[in-house]
Amino acid sequence: MRKNILYYFVLISLVLGACGSPKNDLQSTIKTMEDSLFADETKMIDQTKARELIKMYVQFADENPESPETPPTLFKAADMSMNLNMPRQAIQLFDRIMDNYPDFEKTPQCLFLKGYVFENDLKDLKTAKEIYEEFLVKFPDDEFADDAEISIKNLGKTPEQLIIEFEEKAKQVGSI
Repeated sequence: MRKNILYYFVLISLVLGACGSPKNDLQSTIKTMEDSLFADETKMIDQTKARELIKMYVQFADENPESPETPPTLFKAADMSMNLNMPRQAIQLFDRIMDNYPDFEKTPQCLFLKGYVFENDLKDLKTAKEIYEEFLVKFPDDEFADDAEISIKNLGKTPEQLIIEFEEKAKQVGSI
């Protein structure tokens, strides 16, 4: 009887080991999808595949909230959402990272990019300004602090207005 139990235990272990873990299967699928998405020489991203990849990133995060790979995976999903003109989803993902992974190295970037999305995609300048100001309070020494200050200074200005201001400053410097 004991030999039969040992036999079944070994058999079950082999079967389970051969199947692989769901985490590894999903990671493998994500890697394959990333490779196919970014392998195109035209540098054009298939938006349908990209949206599917975002779903896989979020699924991985949902299934593996404690994994050290989850914050970077969510950041990829947020970045891709932002670049696919899905601003609300990008904001939700940036918020998820900031709320659940405050020690993640790119958490400051998440806050800055959230402000950027409000400014440039949603055209909500009031909220963008509040987020940039929050960024400066929380992360005054971050590499994006100068960008946040410039963004606040230039909120709502058209490219033409910025060019005129630049030209005026250049004239002032030239006359000194």
